[in-house]
Amino acid sequence: MTDRSGPALADSQAVLTIDLGALAANWRALAARVAPAECGAVVKADAYGLGIEAAAPALAKAGCRTFFVAHVSEGRRVRAVVPHAVVYVLNGLLPAAAPVMIEHDLRPVLGSLDDATLWAKVGRLRPCALHVDTGMNRLGVTPGSVETVARMDLAIDVLMTHFVSSEAVKDSTNDVQIARFASVRGMLPNARSSLANSSALFLPQKPFGDLVRPGYALYGGNPTPAAANPMQAVVRLEAPILQTRVIEAGEKVGYNAQWTARRRTRLATIGIGYADGLPRAAMGIDDRPGGEAIVAGVRCPFAGRVSMDLTMIDVTDVPEAALAGASAVLLGDGITVDDLGLRSATIGYEILTRLGARYHRVYEG
Repeated sequence: MTDRSGPALADSQAVLTIDLGALAANWRALAARVAPAECGAVVKADAYGLGIEAAAPALAKAGCRTFFVAHVSEGRRVRAVVPHAVVYVLNGLLPAAAPVMIEHDLRPVLGSLDDATLWAKVGRLRPCALHVDTGMNRLGVTPGSVETVARMDLAIDVLMTHFVSSEAVKDSTNDVQIARFASVRGMLPNARSSLANSSALFLPQKPFGDLVRPGYALYGGNPTPAAANPMQAVVRLEAPILQTRVIEAGEKVGYNAQWTARRRTRLATIGIGYADGLPRAAMGIDDRPGGEAIVAGVRCPFAGRVSMDLTMIDVTDVPEAALAGASAVLLGDGITVDDLGLRSATIGYEILTRLGARYHRVYEG
């Protein structure tokens, strides 16, 4: 069954296809990898751009029982579509949010002594998580403060931390963080432990604990950047060619004339730009290559700057007859979110979470 959302196809100039079957398969693969630990799912940032209302039920149907979001608003959305899920809100506890969390049965991840003190006043008997900072220096109580929180007698169900560099297998920081977490683990013996994000599921130390929190890998991102991607691709982005034209060698293309044709060149223009989440840094200019698209099976480089709504592609190597009615594939057919991120001087996470609202979305599986 295929579900369509977003602008109608006739109102859009690009189609984003999201394979919910691949999303579910990725979760099942990770769950099998970490068993008997529980495998949760991070669905913050609108399920990494894919849509909470589609992704969360698909993950729940695959067997996921525990979800992590960043904001209370996201937690409410998960609760609406997966009523019986356990939902943790990662970004701490603001005073105004506490009654909303209680109303919607959301569990705060306490990230400071102030958070813990507030929850002790309004939700002492309600389950929560405690985040201990072992090296990120972002959110979380210090290891020296865990004992203070433990004396508050809260219903702490999960004690968690977050890795700094789990994608770097040989980084000694991973061992330091594992040791720091172990040093405080015994202070909350009844709490489940949770350390691992996507990349940590592939560390040789296997720091799975009782509950893991994959995010990026679920959506097809590579959790092992030094090796082949073990995950299935989930997203496909393609746009019909709006126009082609031929320019002569030496002619310039795009804003500020930063791309120069080195030969007689055929250009194709597609209706995707930085307003749709395609990074402006994906531009192809004379001194460095940028993004690529696949047209009729041929990889074609971007030509010139990415505009707000339009991008030009060098399709000279595509047989002219194949261009009639053709589309350009920006994600899919071998171009991954990590590929586009690398060619855009960013990361695949940003590519996913910026996927635009103007795409016609097709949910498959």
